[in-house]
Amino acid sequence: MTSNKVENEVERWINLEEIARHLSVSKDTIRLWIKKETIPYHKVGRQYKFRLSEVDAWVESGKSADADK
Repeated sequence: MTSNKVENEVERWINLEEIARHLSVSKDTIRLWIKKETIPYHKVGRQYKFRLSEVDAWVESGKSADADK
């Protein structure tokens, strides 16, 4: 039986600054998308956290193109 290490790893949460850098947009743009509830995010206390897999799927789905409307 072969174990796949990647499957067993837990995806880490990233913060607003990291997701802005990942998408090459400003932190203000991310905040605007959060306010419009277009980007997938989770609120932990007063902080916003993101999963790269959810945000990448959102971009690939084309829904990110509607975020600025």
